[in-house]
This record gives sequence, structure tokens and C-alpha cells, in this order.
Amino acid sequence: MIARLLSAPLLIVVLAIGMGSGIDALVKGTAPEAGLMQLVAWRFLFGAMIAAAVFLAQRRAMPRGEAIRFHAMRGVVQLVSAILFFFALTRLALAEATIIGFTAALMVPFVARVVLGEAVSLRAFAITLVGFVGAAFAVSGGGTGTGGDDGRWLGVAAGFASAMLYAVVLVLLRLRAVREDATTIALFTNAVPALCMSPVLFGLAGPVDMADMPVFALLGALGYSVWYLMTLAYARARAQLLAPIEYTALIWSAVFGIVFFAEIPGWQVWVGAVAIIGSCLGIAFEDHFATRRATRLPVSDIPE
Repeated sequence: MIARLLSAPLLIVVLAIGMGSGIDALVKGTAPEAGLMQLVAWRFLFGAMIAAAVFLAQRRAMPRGEAIRFHAMRGVVQLVSAILFFFALTRLALAEATIIGFTAALMVPFVARVVLGEAVSLRAFAITLVGFVGAAFAVSGGGTGTGGDDGRWLGVAAGFASAMLYAVVLVLLRLRAVREDATTIALFTNAVPALCMSPVLFGLAGPVDMADMPVFALLGALGYSVWYLMTLAYARARAQLLAPIEYTALIWSAVFGIVFFAEIPGWQVWVGAVAIIGSCLGIAFEDHFATRRATRLPVSDIPE
């Protein structure tokens, strides 16, 4: 009975989204003491170790040189996006950072226009405009960020920059996902950032506190697990059914924020969230679902 429940796509997505929000809470609680760059470096190293073990266990063939160069470029973009998002988490309330992360889905059509030459419909433009108005409204209420107003708005800027770069990552995935499986993509998603951050691992950012190592390992395991669970769920059910559940990340973030950081989201956050989530789903129903069906990848736009 339990095994049947855990195999249900809806429950898998709920579990994955909760784990993803847990990552955000861990980063927010750990980064100020452990150091942001140390956290990022070790998170991707542990993620790479897990991804490499799965890759070898499944006996996947290593991609050719052209594909490796492509994944290296994508991995660098993803690394910068992750650093910016984690920085935003240290400056904003969890719910606010989550809402800003949602805007990556709104940016995908415009990035696809530049990178792939895809047309952007008037409907998509209008939906995106509504979403960004909602995002602006959501962060207009002040919130409970750290570092004063300057620190808060640095967090907002970092969050939107992260979302834009993650939209680039999502569009780049379209170029390879139809030719490569999720296991191979997950390997490079973790290994390239780990290699880029290797100077930090060897002490460039100062000595690591060994007491933080279990948290870093947990972040790596959770990061890979979220990817695996989302891919598993989307292989078993239609994207139209599962995608709306992904936006329960806002509920998870609000709960974690209240319990662990005494963050009470203002009413502006919830009103803005309605506009953003509605816009994201509107964009997804237009063309994002079709793309993910073709690539057999999750529709998730959460940059973990």
C-alpha cells in the first residue's frame, strides 16, 4: 500500500517540491555562517558524486566532445544562477525568493526567441507582463529581508538575475534533452559547477568547518533527489496535471519561513503570487508543456 502511494506521480511531485523548499531553508539557515561560496562548492561536489555513481551504475555512454563543450557552457550558466539564487535566499524571506524564482518560466519564451529563434505570441507577451506586474507587487510590501533595505533590494536583483539565467538553462536543455537522457544531463548539471568551484574546495575561500559537512552532503543529496523525483513523476503523468502542484512550493516556503525564521508573508506576497502562478501556467499551456513532452523532462522551473 505504501509502495503504491509513493509511486503515485502526484505524491512524488509533492515530495519533491517539499524537498526543494527544504533546500532553500537549509541554504538560508546555513550560508551566513558557513559562507555562500563554500556552501555552493560542496553542494555541487556531493551532487556530482551521487550523479556520477548513478551514471556509472546505469552504464551510460559518455557524450562526445561537442556535447561535453555544450554541457560545460550550460553548467557555468547554471552555477552563476545558483549562486545568485542562494544569495537572494540570504537577503529575502523564503516566500519572496520562491516567487521571484517562479518568474524563470515567464522569461523562457523570450530567451527562446533569442537563442532558438522561436516566435513570441502577443498572448505570451501579455501573460508575461501580468506576471511581472505580480512579481513587482509581491516584493513591494517590504518583507523580512536581512541587511536593511539595501540588502533586501540586492536580494531582489539577484533573484531576478538568477531567474533570467535559469531560463537560459531551460532553453539550452531543449537543444540536448531530445538526444540525451536525464541521467547524463544530471551528471553534467552537478559535475561542471563542482569543477568550476574546485578552487574553493581547495581552500581559496578559507578552511571549511567540518561541522558543516553533513549539511553540505544533505544539500547535494536533496538537490539530486529533487531532479530524479521530478523526472520520475513526469514520466508517469501528463505535465498539465502535475505542473500546478509545483507552485505549492510557495506554501512550503511560507511554512518553513514561519517555523524556522519567523517570516510572516504579507498580503502583497499572496496577491502577487496569484498573478505570477496564473501567468506561469498560461505560458506553460501555450508551449512549455509540448516542449517537455518531447524532451521527457519535468516542467519544473525551480533552480535547485
